[in-house]
Amino acid sequence: MTSKPNNIELISAVQSEGLSWSGSTSSIVYDESAIQEMLLDLEQPVFLLQYDNRIGASNSGKIDPNGDTPLLGVANPLTADKLGDPHFKQDYQSRYASYAGSMAHGISSPEMVVTLGKNGYLASYGAGGVIPAQLEETIQYLQKELPAGPYAFNLIHNPFFEALEKNAVDLYLKHRIRTVEASAYMELTPYVVYYRAAGLEQGQNGNIRINNRIIAKISRREVATKFMEPAPEKFLSRLVEQQLITQDQANMAGKVPMADDITVEADSGGHTDNRPLVSLLPSMIALRNEIQDKYGYQLPARVGAAGGIATPESALAAYMMGAAYVVTGSVNQGCIEAGTSDHVRSLLAQAQMADVAMAPAFDMFEMGGKLQVLRRGTLFAMRAQKLGELYRNCSSIDDIPAIERDKLEKQVFQKSLDQVWQETIDYFKERDPEQIAKADSNPKKKMALVFRWYLGLASHWANSGLKGREMDYQIFCGPAMGAFNDWVRGSFLEKAENRGVVAVTRNILNGTAYLYRLQQLKLKGIVFPAVFDRFIPRP
Repeated sequence: MTSKPNNIELISAVQSEGLSWSGSTSSIVYDESAIQEMLLDLEQPVFLLQYDNRIGASNSGKIDPNGDTPLLGVANPLTADKLGDPHFKQDYQSRYASYAGSMAHGISSPEMVVTLGKNGYLASYGAGGVIPAQLEETIQYLQKELPAGPYAFNLIHNPFFEALEKNAVDLYLKHRIRTVEASAYMELTPYVVYYRAAGLEQGQNGNIRINNRIIAKISRREVATKFMEPAPEKFLSRLVEQQLITQDQANMAGKVPMADDITVEADSGGHTDNRPLVSLLPSMIALRNEIQDKYGYQLPARVGAAGGIATPESALAAYMMGAAYVVTGSVNQGCIEAGTSDHVRSLLAQAQMADVAMAPAFDMFEMGGKLQVLRRGTLFAMRAQKLGELYRNCSSIDDIPAIERDKLEKQVFQKSLDQVWQETIDYFKERDPEQIAKADSNPKKKMALVFRWYLGLASHWANSGLKGREMDYQIFCGPAMGAFNDWVRGSFLEKAENRGVVAVTRNILNGTAYLYRLQQLKLKGIVFPAVFDRFIPRP
């Protein structure tokens, strides 16, 4: 039976290369679906040929200068583990140049980290907001389940709760955690510098061995500069005086960048400046090159991409722009291993790209910091924005107009503000008692802590699926979630219950490799039907 003609076209200029192929002509297929299946087999080469006045494909045979079949182009084998910077994979014992970024309050859960780690993917545990006892328990669990890695722990900066950052660093050093993902930093702190410097050793041939690796998640050039440059002398000298590091370690810290990797965070869920990746990533790569020229590090900092990475197309764009690795975020929260509730997963599976909004952030509330959340199915963004407005316009709780206070107590807090303040006192007794002392002498500080009661608990309500609080769920989410839902519509990943984190990650990366191969052939002047441009997720 004759194969039906396909719609693959050829720009004639390609034939000027004069390449030929030799092999069994019986291996040549002409049907569009058969050709696409060959391209989807990432472990086999694909030869695009012109034979019998038709364009076909074969995954056998070879390039042969003496062959009699014109060769139009070759897609070499390209599996997902070949994407990105090989040194990233080597340094983190990861099979892939990608990782699952941290989401606070354990949303990027121990189960998620272990599931990905056992399949060769790096993931970062969401340690932000986790109390020290629970963090230490998670450290011991992950070290037991993944004794050889890969895994990372989030180290989140909070300018108002330094104790949490300090406690996290102490635990990471105590248990020899070798990789942290530093996030929400605006300035370097002595704690992150301590973590970095304490892991430096003199290696063979005078090389510096970096034991404590830092992946810094950043969206601003001025902050990226601090992590691309060596640690500041003012912090190092103080750490030496405190006998926390040696003078040799301080000297070595002046010769290596603060971070091994800079994750460029574009328009993402959670903390974000809503920057477009196509503008931000090239700028950060150029900055890295400038700093490398200045310091001449033995190993320059790598630059990866986060924010908006949710489809093969977005990952391919990042790699093609020079990203050493890519990072997923919002899509992971919709996976069954995420430390959140089924209700949240259901809402995320329905999200469209415009179903997001900015709202005041719990950890940076007084500074006006914001984060991106899901707007669909929740009133959190609107209610949190109202709290931000009241904080800006009022000097204390007593200054809040009576009608507004009544609305807050009935609709938002669902209890009196006096009750909320007592619960706030109980909360900070365990975590940071100094905050209560400051609030006792500063009425506006007290108001901020009361408002943060709602902002902080809203995330916990969402994670635990607390009944009756659904409209107050704080769900970190960026536009990438909507893009992911558009991509998987009609596939097995459309249903929330099928979204295993390995299946999601593997399909994004396999799709990236497929599109990369397709692009190679397009550059040879081969025009494929539009259906080839879509990679459909596969179980």
